[in-house]
Parts: sequence; C-alpha cells; structure tokens
Amino acid sequence: MDDLIPIFVVGMLFIGLPWLIFHYITKWKQAATLTGEDERLLDELHYTARRLEDRLMTIERIIAADNPDFRPTMSSSEDVEHDYSRRN
Repeated sequence: MDDLIPIFVVGMLFIGLPWLIFHYITKWKQAATLTGEDERLLDELHYTARRLEDRLMTIERIIAADNPDFRPTMSSSEDVEHDYSRRN
C-alpha cells in the first residue's frame, strides 16, 4: 500500500494536473469566440437596427414636410462626425 501512494501522486502531478489545466484553457478559448448562432443574432440585430433607422428617417421627412419648424435629429453617422468636430 505504501508503494502505491507515490505512484498516484506522480500520476496526478504529470497526468491529472496538465489535463485539468489544458481542459479549462480549451473551455476558456471556446467561450471567447463567437458561435454561428451569435453571428446570426448580431446580423439580425444589425438588420433590425437599419430598418428602424430607415423608418425613423422616413417619419422625420414626413413631419418635416408638414411642419417647417421641425428640426430632425442627427443620424448615427452624423453624430460621430459632429462629436469628432467638437473635439478638434
């Protein structure tokens, strides 16, 4: 029985511990990447955001045609340019 303890300890150190470390490294790397489902969801969200932006611009054009005092909001690309010009 006393002869088996060092064999178990050596086995755990050189086989079990590296296996455990590499197992969790692999799980960590898999969790850090986007899955196909994640990419599809992002594409769908991007498409929905574009449609909503188009709808908002259409509504703003209709309101601007009816009310000359209406000042439409800036689109996201104009916001970025506006913020950049303020900083410089």
